[in-house]
Amino acid sequence: MREAVIVEAVRTPIGRGKPIVGDLSGFHAVELLGLSLAEIMKRSGLEYSDVDYLAGGCVTQAGEQSSNITRNAWLNLGKGYTAGGTTLDNQCGSAQTANHMISSMIGTGSIDIGIACGVESMSRVGLGANVMNGPGYFIPSEWPWDSSPDQFSSAQRIADNRGITKAMADELGYHSQRKAKQAWDEGRFDRETFAVEAPILGEDGAPTGETRTVSRDQGLRDTTLEGLSQLRLVMEGNIHTAGNSSQISDGSAAVLWMTAEEAKARGLKPRARIISDCVVGTDPYYLLDGPVDATTRLFKRSGMTMDDIDLVEINEAFAAVVLSWAKVHNADLVKVNVNGGAIALGHPVGSTGARLITTALHELERADKSTALITMCCGSSVGTGTIIERI
Repeated sequence: MREAVIVEAVRTPIGRGKPIVGDLSGFHAVELLGLSLAEIMKRSGLEYSDVDYLAGGCVTQAGEQSSNITRNAWLNLGKGYTAGGTTLDNQCGSAQTANHMISSMIGTGSIDIGIACGVESMSRVGLGANVMNGPGYFIPSEWPWDSSPDQFSSAQRIADNRGITKAMADELGYHSQRKAKQAWDEGRFDRETFAVEAPILGEDGAPTGETRTVSRDQGLRDTTLEGLSQLRLVMEGNIHTAGNSSQISDGSAAVLWMTAEEAKARGLKPRARIISDCVVGTDPYYLLDGPVDATTRLFKRSGMTMDDIDLVEINEAFAAVVLSWAKVHNADLVKVNVNGGAIALGHPVGSTGARLITTALHELERADKSTALITMCCGSSVGTGTIIERI
């Protein structure tokens, strides 16, 4: 098996996923993904013809995001057409799964150079647009599982099962905001992000012809624990609010993979490799408890324990998801989402898996650490997990 290595990883700043007011809402979804693809090619110095394959994540594959957006984004750059491309829907874990796919294709000899990426423009293609518009519904009427009817209800089921209170969820949300602000203030995101010139939309939603420079995540809020705890509950009897749940967002990210030999021949530094990865099923009753099972599978396969992990990037879909995982695996939250998570930064769902890997890699290098665990909950009751090792 050949060794697949990461040589570059980038992401856009994350914009609010609301039309007009979102910093990135003026970009067509194809253009939004193209931003990260163009940036990673610029940083690597590769020719577009050098890339064999792209695998990209996108959850709501409708409208602007339909018809293989990964391939369309590559073609829209106008630089080449020879690289194949596939767009995956593994719900929120789509771009993380895309990284597993590219790494495995390199390892088996199918390709030498590939890009794993992801995008979601939630301001332009609303989450669920591919479900609500039919034809039909995505599960049959005779469904054999007691699945929760929506993700907030699922998160509440998890909270009830693990004894997670609203106070605990609010505290996690507050610290996500605090850590993200500190990370930006200290320049921790400077290497992984890049500034973009974003079209400005008028009140009618049409382009004004003007642009703005976007260089920072838009979702950060100045808040206090007291203020956050007073936010309105999303549902009666639920512990979650806008302050302890992930944000609807726009963004893209990309990770460049190749064989270690290819990197050496091209004078590029191998920066990390995958030790273990997985996609596992989890109990549909809880739907979003997948990180618990994914982490168990990773540790079983790798022989590692939480003591061997220097950093964790777990997606903050809802505070209860993170706290459930931490309770089961006795995780030290000091090394979890050290630069904040999706509650503060945002969650462009099809992109987040690649964003988490990108953030983990750059933080390992900044802090001079060795190993990171990345894990996500996903709709359809699966969990994704990856352990990467810095080289």
